[in-house]
Amino acid sequence: MCFSSNDELPQVSVLMAAHNEESVIQAKLESIIASNYPLDKLEIIVGSDCSNDRTNSILSDYASRYPHISFVEFNQRQGKIAIVNHLLAMAKFPIIISTDANVMFNPSTVFELVKYFKDPNVGLVDSRMVNKGLSKSGISIQESTYITHEVMIKHREGLLWGSMIGPFGGCYAIRKELFCSPPSNFLVDDFYISMKVIEQGKRSINNLNALATEDVSNRLTEEFRRKVRIGTGNFQNLWQFAALLWPPTKPVAFSFFSHKVIRWFGPILLLLTAISTIALSFQSQFFHGVLVGIVIILSIPLIDFILKSFKLHISLFRFVTHFFSMNLALLVGLIKYFKGVNSNVWQPTQRNQ
Repeated sequence: MCFSSNDELPQVSVLMAAHNEESVIQAKLESIIASNYPLDKLEIIVGSDCSNDRTNSILSDYASRYPHISFVEFNQRQGKIAIVNHLLAMAKFPIIISTDANVMFNPSTVFELVKYFKDPNVGLVDSRMVNKGLSKSGISIQESTYITHEVMIKHREGLLWGSMIGPFGGCYAIRKELFCSPPSNFLVDDFYISMKVIEQGKRSINNLNALATEDVSNRLTEEFRRKVRIGTGNFQNLWQFAALLWPPTKPVAFSFFSHKVIRWFGPILLLLTAISTIALSFQSQFFHGVLVGIVIILSIPLIDFILKSFKLHISLFRFVTHFFSMNLALLVGLIKYFKGVNSNVWQPTQRNQ
């Protein structure tokens, strides 16, 4: 059950928190304005989180020229959650699209996100991220490959059970009445919000036709920093939603555990595998060979780093580097979680590298 272009379409509020986004904010607004969704059914509300570049002047100019664009300037850093909460209180329409400044809409993005809300059981609809700016010189190809597989897993979870586990925070739609604000120190707000939709008995799905475009990070250090923040937020959400893992026969429990929880504990499982292999290698020739194989695999990131210094980029080696660095980021995120998180204020990941 979904809306067609001939139906009376619902009104939609597009909410966006921005911090120092002068390089992309104009293109982002233009991508929304160019939507084939009726503009009289759209409002765009942007909160600038203490930006000190040209973001505010660009937003002010657009707000003065387009009556359906509103701009709120915050003079002290708030963090994304606080900004979105403020914008949500201003939103007049029943469907909310939460989006990031660097995520560009296609003309049909808004309609494709909204059309499934004709079904009253649908509470959240995720987009399909298409990455651009890929380069062999960094990890953008590897990250884009990971994202592509994530999209397909989420899409199938939604098709089978309506229990898609976590949207991409850069662009998704939700019924305003179902929006539950995360605690102020949570670092992964989109995951919290989507799990609350499932807790309230509504479907969370992905629409592969709701295309949005994003530059993917190419620099390993930038992506590592982002993954540490996400990893810390993952464990915050695991503690919050642990009850959904039981009973394990529930579709949401299976999706949550198999798709997310096992991966989040991947660094621990890898360490245990290495330790047990070392112990067994003293007793078995087979495990001695396995240990040699593990050492060879662990040396690949070093080899990749050396080759990169000579501008030699071997894609397979870079996949191994990406795998280990992202698992290390999860481990660091787990440590940061145990240390405690006081603020969700973020620094945008550098793109267009």
